[in-house]
Amino acid sequence: MDKYDASKITILAGLDAVRKRPAMYIGSTSSRGLHHLVYEVIDNSIDEAMAGHCTEITVTLGKDETITVEDNGRGIPTDIHPKLGVSAVEVVMTKLHAGGKFDKDSYKVSGGLHGVGVSCVNALSERLEVWVKRDGKVHYIEFERGNPKAPLKEAGTCGEERGTKIKFLADHEIFEEGVKYSADILENRFKELAFLNKGLKIIFIDEKNERTTEMFYEGGITSFVEYMNKNKKSLHTIIDIQGRKDDIELDIAMQYNNSYAENVFSFVNNINTVEGGTHISGFKTALTRTLNNYAEKNYGGKNGEFKLSSDDVREGLTAVISLRIPHPQFEGQTKTKLGNLNVKGIVDSMLSEKLGTYLAENPKVARSIVEKAVLAAKAREAARKARELTRRKSVLESTSLPGKLADCQERDPAKCEIYLVEGDSAGGSAKQARSKENQAILPLRGKILNVEKANINKVMNSNEIVTIITALGTGIGDEFNLAKLRYHKIIIMTDADTDGNHIATLLMTFFFRYMRELIEKGYLYIAQPPLYQLRKGKDKRYVQTEEEKVEALKEMGDNVVVQRYKGLGEMNPEQLWDTTMDPATRTLKRITIEDAVIADETFSVLMGEEVEPRKRFIQDHAKEAENIDI
Repeated sequence: MDKYDASKITILAGLDAVRKRPAMYIGSTSSRGLHHLVYEVIDNSIDEAMAGHCTEITVTLGKDETITVEDNGRGIPTDIHPKLGVSAVEVVMTKLHAGGKFDKDSYKVSGGLHGVGVSCVNALSERLEVWVKRDGKVHYIEFERGNPKAPLKEAGTCGEERGTKIKFLADHEIFEEGVKYSADILENRFKELAFLNKGLKIIFIDEKNERTTEMFYEGGITSFVEYMNKNKKSLHTIIDIQGRKDDIELDIAMQYNNSYAENVFSFVNNINTVEGGTHISGFKTALTRTLNNYAEKNYGGKNGEFKLSSDDVREGLTAVISLRIPHPQFEGQTKTKLGNLNVKGIVDSMLSEKLGTYLAENPKVARSIVEKAVLAAKAREAARKARELTRRKSVLESTSLPGKLADCQERDPAKCEIYLVEGDSAGGSAKQARSKENQAILPLRGKILNVEKANINKVMNSNEIVTIITALGTGIGDEFNLAKLRYHKIIIMTDADTDGNHIATLLMTFFFRYMRELIEKGYLYIAQPPLYQLRKGKDKRYVQTEEEKVEALKEMGDNVVVQRYKGLGEMNPEQLWDTTMDPATRTLKRITIEDAVIADETFSVLMGEEVEPRKRFIQDHAKEAENIDI
């Protein structure tokens, strides 16, 4: 054995640790981690706004994929740090756990409490430049992969202007999918931040698409809820609840609509806590108890017939919860879940008191909310009885699997995958083509129920949906249990045509509304079957788009036989395996949720009850579609 002693212990100095293990600091080195770099930089400007020192932030996405964030805040201090002997700008940019957020006098409320945000961005950038305007002077410093090229220097005067500008180019060596930002993802995040900060203007300059968007919302999160419900029929005006206790500020805006989907978004110091936390627990508890108390007092008498569950009272609810707290305890560097134990009780008591008062003062609104929750409870109870009846009829009870499911032999979910296949014909080919060891096939007949327009009872009376739920094993709603998932790859495989895309969209709508955690964990995929087969002698190629076909024909020359597949059923098992199911050659698209707000808006527009928003969407995007002249 090699000698193992103290000389083998490696100490990573400065920002080397970040470059060695970037996912520990920004979540991943995929597209999500790349966009997280932008959020880390703009969060510092947002903290300046929350402290009352910044009113405008400009973000520029360059054609060369550079990002520039400029604010009119106080500007990073430029004087020499008393202990380190270099400028404060250099300290902030190169030292982990360094920043003004640890000083309660500088920032009473902040999202970035770990002090590693902007220094991580510096470490993971090929180049980063900083300009600071303060005290009448402009200071400048440049870094290369985290290392300063020269000390901070003066670079002009600025009069009364102040603020910080940071420009960076993410490192192509770090990000596995390349450095390519989505302007839509960035714009939606900036829109969230503008909603969450009354009076703050955020300007997004997208040089790649030659457009500029200004975001300014004086109504704050009330405007946020109004925006999210714009394509739905609301039941009442927005309920705005505000409170303060122990330096914790709570702002809740909520409104019920005629849909069956729940959309509750939570933010702590402007950080989107997508995994919830103690503030969400307090919100759900208070909402359920308050509506139950009101229903029993006004309608239920002594029978206690109005026992609404937490799911019942959140059906059709759109809510934004914004919490500002001096010392948030986030779980993990990417701050997706709040852990402060005292917050649950504070949110619970504030919401219970203020919502109870509101319902008492607005009986018509209260009645419409309670009636919707009662209908949800009745539908849920009917669905529960239907499930129990189905189980009693089954010899194996809830452990029975659908008869048309061709299951795999492997029992480790991490190694198993299931194909949800459009049509019996394609299902038959897939069953012959598959690897029986770890690939399961579930054929689906036609277009499944559009769950965006259906309550839980209708959902649970849909044979195709019940078949999917049974095959996956997790259950839904209160019964959902991710640990029971039987396959860690759920692959939607439909024809590469309009009908196939519609079926895939219906399936994605179901997963987004009823099994969102499967998407968040990265378990949902879409297969990419080819559109064409090109043959010339022994040379056989499969292509998925018109553009790929044109390029392939140029390479292959004359006398190429072109076969267009109208559907999966036209492929024999060998072709289906080679093109779409063989892990060595297939292409899968993983479905992710980059922004839950825009995802909800898209599903509501495309699949919801309201026709006009869908018509506008089609008209706005028709020019982008292939083979459409308008």
